[in-house]
Amino acid sequence: MSVDNEVDRGTEKKYERLSPFELKDELIDLADENMHKTAHAMINAGRGNPNWTSVVPRSAFYLLGRFAVTEAVRDWDEFPGLGGMPQSAGIAARFEQFLAAEPASDEVELLRGAVEYGVGTLKFDADAWVGELADAIHGDHYPVPDRMLTHIEQVVHAYLDQAMGGAPAGGWDLFATEGGTAAMCYLFDSCVVNGILAPGDRIAIMTPIFTPYLEIPHLERYQFDVVEVQASKNAPDGMHTWQYPASEIEKLADPSVKALFLVNPSNPPSVMLDSATLERIKQIAAKENPNLTIITDDVYGTFVEGFQSLMSIAAANTIGVYSFSKYFGCTGWRLGVIAVAKDNIFDPRIANLPTAQRDALTKRYSTIALQPEKLKFIDRMVADSRDVALNHTAGLSTPQQVQMALFSLADLLDKDARHKQNCEAIIARRLQTLAESLQVPVPQDPNAANYYVELDLMVWVKQHWSAEFAQWLQTEHEPVDPVFRLAEQGSIVLLNGGGFDGPQWSVRVSMANLRQDSYAQIGQWLRQIMDEYHSEFQNRTKTR
Repeated sequence: MSVDNEVDRGTEKKYERLSPFELKDELIDLADENMHKTAHAMINAGRGNPNWTSVVPRSAFYLLGRFAVTEAVRDWDEFPGLGGMPQSAGIAARFEQFLAAEPASDEVELLRGAVEYGVGTLKFDADAWVGELADAIHGDHYPVPDRMLTHIEQVVHAYLDQAMGGAPAGGWDLFATEGGTAAMCYLFDSCVVNGILAPGDRIAIMTPIFTPYLEIPHLERYQFDVVEVQASKNAPDGMHTWQYPASEIEKLADPSVKALFLVNPSNPPSVMLDSATLERIKQIAAKENPNLTIITDDVYGTFVEGFQSLMSIAAANTIGVYSFSKYFGCTGWRLGVIAVAKDNIFDPRIANLPTAQRDALTKRYSTIALQPEKLKFIDRMVADSRDVALNHTAGLSTPQQVQMALFSLADLLDKDARHKQNCEAIIARRLQTLAESLQVPVPQDPNAANYYVELDLMVWVKQHWSAEFAQWLQTEHEPVDPVFRLAEQGSIVLLNGGGFDGPQWSVRVSMANLRQDSYAQIGQWLRQIMDEYHSEFQNRTKTR
C-alpha cells in the first residue's frame, strides 16, 4: 500500500495465501475507495472477460428464433399466445422463404450459409438439419442425444478440427457443457468414479496455471500427489519464455505420474507449448507412460496462429476442453465442450479394471443402459454430470447448443479469418500501448496468444534500475505489496502471478477487457509505484 500507510508484512503474507481471484475482491474494494476520493476511474485488468462480443452469430440466433416461433404457431395456434412445436417436414424450404423475405444482412447470409454448409459439406438432410436448429432454439424438448444434438455435434467437431490443429483419425466424441469450468468439474469426478484416476494418485500440473487447477487436486475427495512441471526457461536477456526445459517434461515419463493437467496456451502467460515439447509429450504418452491421462484446457488456442492441441497430437491419451467464452466474447452464455477421441485409452482401461470395480460400475450405470459395461467413458461422464439417476434430463440446454453452432459456423464460413485477425489486432494494439508505457520492447513471440501478459517485476526492475534495488525490494517488501499500492493509489486492479504458481513478484494483466488508453495508465502507474520504491531504496541506502 502507500508508503505512508503500509500494511504490515504479516497481513501481506496472509493475503498471499488467498487465491488471486479472492484477493482481487480485496483490491477492488481498495480501488473503489480510492476512486471515490480522487478523480481516478477504477481500471480492473484482473478479469479475463473480453470487452468484445461477436455480433453476427448473435443476430443470427435472434433471427432464427423468430423463425422458430412462426413454425411453432404454424404447427398449432388454437389458443392465443400458445403454439405447438416446429415440424421438420418441408421446413428447409420454408426457412429459405423466410430468409428471402428479410432485408439483406450479415445474419441472413450466415443462416443461409449455415444451411448450405450442413447440406453441402457435412451431407445433412436439409429438413433434418433446419428442423434440429428450429426445434433446439425453441427449447421445447430435452436434449436428445443428451451428450450433444446430432447435427450440432458435427458442426462443432468441424470447428474444433479447424481451431485445434486437426482431428485424429476416427474423430472425437463431444459432450456440450455449461462452459469450460463445468467441463473440468465433470472430468475430475468421472475420472475418479470410473477408475481412470484414484484419490492420492500422483499427477503433474504444468505451471503457471489457472488457480483452480492448483486447488482442485487438493480437495478432500481427490488428495492428489501433485508434481509441478515448471515453465522455467529464460531468454538470453533474462526474460521468461514461458516454455518448459526438457528436464521438466521428462517428469512425465515416470509411470507413477498418472495424469497431466495443463492450460494451452497457458494462463496467465498465454503462451502455447512449442513444437518440441508437444512432440516429446506425444512420445511419452505413446511409449514411456502409455497410461498417462492428459487433460488440456485450450480456450486461448484460437488466438495463436498455427495452434496445435494435444487433443490432436496425442489424441488417444487426451481429454480436451474448449470454451467459446473468450474468442467470441460470450462468457455469460456458458458454452463449453469436452472432446474425447473415439479411439482412446480410457474405454479399454475401464474394461480392464479389476472385477470388483467393474461390477460396481456395472451396477452404477445399470439403470441407463442394457449393457452398462460397454458404456463409453464420455457417456458415463454425461450420466455422472446428473448423478446417473437424472441422466434422462442431462445435457446442455438446446438453445445454448444452437448458439454454440452459430459461433462455430461463423468461423467456419469466415474464409478470410476476419474475426481472428480482428481479435488479434485488438490485443496487439493494447500490448503495444502497455509496452510503450513501461518503456520496454513489444514482445515478439509467435507462440504467444497475448491474451494475458505475466510481467515479472523483478526482471523489469533489474533491467531498468539495478540488481541491488531488486534485492532490497524482495527483502523489505512482500510480493503482493505492489498490487495493493496500485489499487490504493491508482485504482488499478491486477492479479498477483504468485497465486498461479508463477514468479512471486509477477502480475497478470488481461489484454482483453479494457480500452486501449487504460493500458497506458497501467504502465504509467506501475512505473510510478516502482519509482516510489526506488526513492525509498535510495533514502534507506543513504542513511546506512
